[in-house]
Amino acid sequence: MLARRVLHDNLLASAASVPDRTLVSADDGAFGHAELLQVALALAAGLKDLGMARGDRVVLFMENTRACATAVFGTWLAGGAIVPVNAQTKADKLAQIVDDCSPSVLVAEGSLLRVAVDALAETETQPRLVGANLVGESVAATCELFDDLIASDPIASPAATIPVDLAALIYTSGTTGIPKGVMLTHESMQFAVESIVDYLRLGSDERILSVLQMAFTYGLSQLLIAAFLGGSLHLERSFAYPARTLERLDEWEATVIPGVPTVWATIISMMRGKNTYPSVRVLTNAAAGLPPAMHEPLAEIFPNALLYRMYGQTECIRVCYLEPELIDEKPTSVGKAMPGTEAVVLDADARPVRPGEVGILHVRGPHIMVGYWNAPELTALALRPGHHDGDRVLATNDLFTVDEDGDLYFVARNDEVIKTRGEKVSPAEVDAVLFAIDGVKEAAVVGVPDDVLGESIRAYVVLDDGAALTEREILRTCRERLPLFAVPQEVHFIPDLPKTPSGKVRRQSLVPGSNA
Repeated sequence: MLARRVLHDNLLASAASVPDRTLVSADDGAFGHAELLQVALALAAGLKDLGMARGDRVVLFMENTRACATAVFGTWLAGGAIVPVNAQTKADKLAQIVDDCSPSVLVAEGSLLRVAVDALAETETQPRLVGANLVGESVAATCELFDDLIASDPIASPAATIPVDLAALIYTSGTTGIPKGVMLTHESMQFAVESIVDYLRLGSDERILSVLQMAFTYGLSQLLIAAFLGGSLHLERSFAYPARTLERLDEWEATVIPGVPTVWATIISMMRGKNTYPSVRVLTNAAAGLPPAMHEPLAEIFPNALLYRMYGQTECIRVCYLEPELIDEKPTSVGKAMPGTEAVVLDADARPVRPGEVGILHVRGPHIMVGYWNAPELTALALRPGHHDGDRVLATNDLFTVDEDGDLYFVARNDEVIKTRGEKVSPAEVDAVLFAIDGVKEAAVVGVPDDVLGESIRAYVVLDDGAALTEREILRTCRERLPLFAVPQEVHFIPDLPKTPSGKVRRQSLVPGSNA
């Protein structure tokens, strides 16, 4: 029997089997599997020279670059745990994260180095600072240079990491805005990668194109999948220039594209009735619900692609997926639990709900987190006792229903449900009706305090270029397709919806008087 793998074992294996195949391509260059391994082994030596010990945390304040991919594997080869932080994070929030996880090293990239310096001026913890991809940065003298570290003599062998060791500490703000660190082990992340590869039916020659930031599990998992398969990954820094990304898609001849609804909405707006991309055979959606109205235009643009509707949380990376063959039959479902796991919807008495009833989704399997870093009370709320001693179940706090076949349907986050006229309204249900209106590019609804209704429903709508819809036209369609209690009382037209760095709509910031 083979020993269970740790995450960097995948790179060791792919470097031996497909050494010259491109593993990572990005704005700052490309590495083949074997070349990335050698540079990462050198970085591991450099990190150890800076005083990093097995089990230490290394903060990666970086963008989607070759250097970031190197830092991920270099940290693991040295026996550390990565703490990826989104490039849009401000100095005060970065300082909170640094003081919470006490890293021994912080790697900052390009102009982000200035933010890191400002953050460290406010922290009690003082990690060694490393600057990567610096071009004329005046603060470069205050840090070690990434290029110097990767010029070190490579370590002879990886650290003696075992599967239960911490691999990643990923901070999520949640509803309070206070960062909480999700602890994921090599074992949990490796299991998730293998299960995802299984249900997506991926092969060894996949060419993935990703605009998703590696600071989030959805983006990071694309790198891990490519290494596990011996495949290739092209990283875009962002989706700020979609025309350029679509050019890269053609050049790269991508076979897999992971995305979120905001990415798909832009592609549909730009490309419907124009080019198609026959090389793409897998599209995945997570992070936010995919409006069913997007299914048909995506099928036109990507005629050979299977479309996977998925749901996940940072606390377990991924929960469930809908078999693409069922997408017409169950256009709003996110399917069943990923292979090797269980997902069940429970009522307030911890009993499975009947079909159509609403409850809280609970998840069980090797992929769930160890807990929240330095937060035992929050951990106890999220991880509940399972079926036997030592078994743990993740309570997602998200509302779901199931159908007669056991397929899952997202309703809302528990804190986003709109309570109006004595009824509970799922924002996702109303969003989907709004998006299906011709001329609507994006939409989101929120509850607004109301003395009579409890909460009134306000819709925020972004129109396609050239569209001239009126509030009356939108409300008329809503009355045709929704129960009366779920019809918005008002429609506001705005140029863009506020979003998190991972692409989720910031509903709370749309609520009048909110500081979110």
